[in-house]
Amino acid sequence: MTNPHSFHIPVMGVGFTVDSPIKIAHLGVTSVMSIGDDLLCERLRAYYSKELNLEYTEIDRKAEDCRAVRITAYLDLVYDIVQSNFDKLKQLPFKVGNDLYKYFDLLPDSSPLKAAFEKLKEGDLLPEELKHNMAPGEIEVNIMTKLDRQHYDKEGNELPTIYNDAHAGLRGYANSKLNSGIVLSAGLSPRLYSYISHFDNFYPDNNAYLDKQVILKVSDYRSALIQGKFLAKKGIWVSEYRIESGLNCGGHAFATDGILLGPILEDFKNLKQELIDDVHAVLVNSLTDLSKPVPTKPLEMKITVQGGVGTAKEHQFLLNNYGVDSIGWATPFLLVPEAVNVDPETRDLLSKAEEKDLYLSGTSPIGVPFNTLRGNTKDLLKDEETKSGKPGSTCPREFLKLYNTEFTKQPICLSSKKYQKLKIQELDEKNLPEEQYRIAYNKITEKTCLCTGLVITAYKAYDLVTRPDGEGVAVCPGPNLAYFSKISSLQDMVGHIYGKTNILNDTYRPNMFVKELGMYIDYFQNELSEVTEEVNAKALKRLNAFKSNLLGGIEYYQSLFNEAIANSETALNELKEYQSRVLDIQLPELSKV
Repeated sequence: MTNPHSFHIPVMGVGFTVDSPIKIAHLGVTSVMSIGDDLLCERLRAYYSKELNLEYTEIDRKAEDCRAVRITAYLDLVYDIVQSNFDKLKQLPFKVGNDLYKYFDLLPDSSPLKAAFEKLKEGDLLPEELKHNMAPGEIEVNIMTKLDRQHYDKEGNELPTIYNDAHAGLRGYANSKLNSGIVLSAGLSPRLYSYISHFDNFYPDNNAYLDKQVILKVSDYRSALIQGKFLAKKGIWVSEYRIESGLNCGGHAFATDGILLGPILEDFKNLKQELIDDVHAVLVNSLTDLSKPVPTKPLEMKITVQGGVGTAKEHQFLLNNYGVDSIGWATPFLLVPEAVNVDPETRDLLSKAEEKDLYLSGTSPIGVPFNTLRGNTKDLLKDEETKSGKPGSTCPREFLKLYNTEFTKQPICLSSKKYQKLKIQELDEKNLPEEQYRIAYNKITEKTCLCTGLVITAYKAYDLVTRPDGEGVAVCPGPNLAYFSKISSLQDMVGHIYGKTNILNDTYRPNMFVKELGMYIDYFQNELSEVTEEVNAKALKRLNAFKSNLLGGIEYYQSLFNEAIANSETALNELKEYQSRVLDIQLPELSKV
């Protein structure tokens, strides 16, 4: 059935939404789980099995294909629990306060299901026709393509690529009961994308049905077209392109070269049919060559967006003006205990966060800017260890041992004690001036252990913490959190999304497009401030393109706010100020070498 809502809850960290479907899918709300940590999946499978009196047999870490098997087992359990919860919900009488009533109460007023619900009287049993049109929220799964750690045998020899972390995660999902979408984020991974073609349930059947769907998180139209065609050449259709703001988002920030969200959405709006036609043509040729069923017409393709949306007006504008199919609301749901795992201490920090407390950091070991919250308990513990002369993490999970081989034959994580010790020793040998040394030292020790930091909140939620050194919680909200302070119920938040109530705090909040623009200008100026010498032609070309994209985006927004958005005087004044800032930016000179 079609999802009854026009929003979804994107993945947040590892532990924050790892079991969100169990909490809210039966109420019709779609959410995205992370399957990054198979041990967490196994621990939660044990926890829920005990709570629900279900049979449980541990999958030991030494078991054959342990990671994939654990993930499959956990996803199957989540599926079974959601189906059970949903079936029970449909058997309830209509009564204010129960889950059946809540299911319909959460729906937008525009929903036909909501209209039918309003005609029923409290206490009546649910008509079969109405039951038939109900659907649970989707159980979507996220894999970050960059996190594809290589594994080795006891002798240090590389194991086959299929045992890499992302590959095993994909296999775990493919072998599960879920008939939903897998969200692939962080960019094109040829090896991983090609591996999808090993599983028949990603191909359309004779009825053009896809048991498993591919959802790509993309930064712009060009990226979508390239990735869509790449997969189509393997016979794989992309069912959804999920556009995310490059900077006005939570977690890792994959900035564009100044291409802003509004112009990106405009491209998808104008070129969606071209995207469908081009990718479909490639798909037909590939499926024909593979002797697989060929759809007679293009399969469904959705365009969704997320990153910084915060009001019902913005939500509705994105739906109406750009024709998107769903909008992701992530960061505000960190304040909704019914939906997301957040320990009380961290949630209190989140509720009190102001704009100055939310910043783009260098704490991620994978070398990508990372949105985070100042004063989170993981960073506080890390700083204490560093001050006591013991920088770095013991690296208990090792998921981010990806690329760096400066000092070792096998990759090593930049947040580990081993790496930071070696890097500081190297720094000590350079005899730098005090200030230069301090900056370099802080850059090394800034890296934090996200493997434990982003997962521990789930362990705390269910009293599963066993490591005393793993109690610090890292959290990665987007800047939008500064405008939300209220610990909210699911009904409060969904009501806010649909304009039934307003839970924003009193802090001035610019329009989401204007907010992202300001962030990109700050990002660009910060990047330029680190250019200390003349640049080569390639680098200068990129910087010129960045500035040009910003100016083009401002012109687009000026036209948009003048023509399509009411009461835009404040936004237009802000755009004029930002335009002056960009025009005043001086680019470095071209190197004469």
